[in-house]
Amino acid sequence: MFVGEIVKNKGVGVIAVTPDQTMVEILRMFRANNIGFVVVGSSDGKYLGTLSERDCCNAVSEYGAEAVMMRAVDIMNRGFATCSTKDLLQVAMGIMTERRTRHVLVMDGEDVVGVVSVGDVVKHRLEEAQRTEQDLHDYICGTHYH
Repeated sequence: MFVGEIVKNKGVGVIAVTPDQTMVEILRMFRANNIGFVVVGSSDGKYLGTLSERDCCNAVSEYGAEAVMMRAVDIMNRGFATCSTKDLLQVAMGIMTERRTRHVLVMDGEDVVGVVSVGDVVKHRLEEAQRTEQDLHDYICGTHYH
């Protein structure tokens, strides 16, 4: 399966924050939207970096309690992982493994069109395994064949 299909199925788009938003504002956004990852974007639509729950934990570990008032631009990940809508899911999985990240930005040319997370990968792989199991069951039992 292509990464673009997964993005299309889950809904195209990303949640973005401004570089000046504080960690505590972003953490509240995480909670309100049941997410753990955002893109940090500039006012002219450029993507500057990403911010995950892990990045927030690392900032608190390094800066202590003052980290919650730090700006996104000061704690974001500038070396974010990307893949293309035309990449196979295995490519995104490889990027996640190699980069030790739970999220990969999905690009269509120069545009970010979505995010694929470890959860998305697990969901897809589980559905795939369930379909295979059902197909094997049907084959063995001789059902659903004409």
